[in-house]
Amino acid sequence: MEQAELPDIITLLAERIAYEPLRILLLRWETIIYAGMAALFLIGIFWVAGRKRAVIPGKLQGCVEFIVGGIDDFVAGVLGEKGRRFTPFIGTLFLYILVMNLMGLVPLLKSPTADLSTTLALSLCVFFYLQYTAFRELGFLGYFDHMMGKPRGAMRLTLILPVFLLFLHLISEVVRPITLSLRLRSNIWGDDLLLSILSRFGMQGLPLFVFSLLLALIAAVVQSLVFCLLTTVYFALVMHGQDEEKKEVTHGL
Repeated sequence: MEQAELPDIITLLAERIAYEPLRILLLRWETIIYAGMAALFLIGIFWVAGRKRAVIPGKLQGCVEFIVGGIDDFVAGVLGEKGRRFTPFIGTLFLYILVMNLMGLVPLLKSPTADLSTTLALSLCVFFYLQYTAFRELGFLGYFDHMMGKPRGAMRLTLILPVFLLFLHLISEVVRPITLSLRLRSNIWGDDLLLSILSRFGMQGLPLFVFSLLLALIAAVVQSLVFCLLTTVYFALVMHGQDEEKKEVTHGL
């Protein structure tokens, strides 16, 4: 059966290794290797940019500061000043996903985000950090009160609606990492597959290949933004829930 994806350096290397256990190991850990390469690339860029910081920044330092400042402004614009503590997490997510998305557009490399295991792992990181933040900000009882839609007045005396809302919100919390991971993986995998198919058309398919490559480049950036935007919105729901509870207490006093 003809390979659907473009050849990458790990697959080509594995095909030339006679030692079967090593070949299987490379193919099995292929996605993790590329994800590690993306992480090392980002660590290297930020290490070089921050190694000799100057009052008048150079090109690399200025570019990094511009990106970090933009991410910080975005997070603060959605979550407020208190939400700036989430900038390192959300900013790291954005840059890491962006680099992994773009890796599939580089010859002989592969997008780790085209693998569901990578996107699901990222989504689970968001899920557990979000739950930790919710319990920390709202408290144990406040968390479930928030999940039940904060019933007030006569609604507190009923059980059907609060329990029903709790059930719906719990399902939505569980579904979030699944939808986050599938959305990112499906889009990146689809773009990589399309480029792989168009690359077999030769010179006749070159114009369509270049056009699809530009679309894939835009999609790589957009999907990184969408993943982090949804993550920021999820944190905003927790933060705003806390703010609303404080307003109600203040109003009662």
